[in-house]
Amino acid sequence: MPGSSDSTPPLQGRGKGWGMAEATLDRLGEHARQMRKAPTEPEKRLWRHLSRSQLNGYKFRRQSVIGPHIADFLCPQKALVVEVDGDTHSDPAADQRRDRTLTTLGYTVVHVANHDVMTNMDGVLSNLVNVLDGLADRWPSAPPQPLP
Repeated sequence: MPGSSDSTPPLQGRGKGWGMAEATLDRLGEHARQMRKAPTEPEKRLWRHLSRSQLNGYKFRRQSVIGPHIADFLCPQKALVVEVDGDTHSDPAADQRRDRTLTTLGYTVVHVANHDVMTNMDGVLSNLVNVLDGLADRWPSAPPQPLP
C-alpha cells in the first residue's frame, strides 16, 4: 500500500474502532449473545418497555459491546447506557472502572436496581425518559439533504 509503513499495525476489531484484537471482540460478542439468550428477570421486564422504540421513540439495544465491556442496554442516539444492578454486579470496584471507561468513551451511565425494576417500573421509566430528554443527540435526527 502506498504511504503505509511496515511498522504500522493492521486495523483490528473489524472496523469497530475499539482497537482490540478480533478474537477478543469475537469472544465479547459471543458472551453478549449468550447474555441476550438468558436475561435475568429484571432485564426481561425492562426490555419489554425499551424494545421496539416504546420509550418515547428511543431505540435501545440489549447487551451491546462497547469497548471491553458489555452494556445491559444502550440507546445509541443519546449514548446512554442503562445497567440493571443485581447479582451480576457484585463487584462495585469493577462497576466503577467500567463506568469510568464508558464515560471516557462519551457515554452516560444510569444504574437501576433489580428491586426498582421489579416493584417500580413506572418510576424507572420516568427517570430514563428524564435522562434521555436531557441528553444531546449524538447525530442529527434528520438525514442531511443531498447537495444539488
